[in-house]
Amino acid sequence: MDMQTKASRRHILKWTGVGAGIMVAGSLLPNFGISTALGAELGDGDVGVLNYAYALEQLEAAFYIQVLKTPFSSMQENDQVILTSIRDHEIAHRDFLKKALGRNAIGALEVDFSAVDFGSRASVLGTAEVFENLGVAAYNGAGQLIKNVDYLAAAGSIVSIEARHAAAISDLLRPYSAQAVGRGHVDSKGLDGALLPSQVLPKAAPFIKTPVTAASLA
Repeated sequence: MDMQTKASRRHILKWTGVGAGIMVAGSLLPNFGISTALGAELGDGDVGVLNYAYALEQLEAAFYIQVLKTPFSSMQENDQVILTSIRDHEIAHRDFLKKALGRNAIGALEVDFSAVDFGSRASVLGTAEVFENLGVAAYNGAGQLIKNVDYLAAAGSIVSIEARHAAAISDLLRPYSAQAVGRGHVDSKGLDGALLPSQVLPKAAPFIKTPVTAASLA
């Protein structure tokens, strides 16, 4: 890893509050962006969980749309192919959840990516890595709250794609390293991290302007 990449990753870790990196459940995870002011309530039960996932997918989709809209100058063909695939997956996840929620879906969220340097490969990929690993932990933590088995199956399928994304981004940042197979995120039992909505949402301030609350979710 060159000095520019190291410096940019230190910047990412600083403003996300990770410090030593994203760790397994029970330890530090990055800020992910929702303010504490009054705002949209996600709802109760499965509707609340689906809206929670929908909020996170809106954020990820918006991020990758911006990445491809304003590509960093050093973007290589492999970067573009992988980031385009991830963008398309996140858009599909967002749209699937919106359709599943129907009239119960929260509105479109206003995002804030001012902390991201979209001209820097290291900043973009470092942010993507933060988002993807937090997404995995968020889905893992929310699964226990879902009652409808069909929704649970869908969430399980989506989280596996998020994990593929995390591995791909890690490999772009650090080719042929153990991070791509989960070092720093997978515990000694071979289990990935899991966070409840109440643990994820307070870390949201840097990236979403629209306030979101989840009083009914654990």
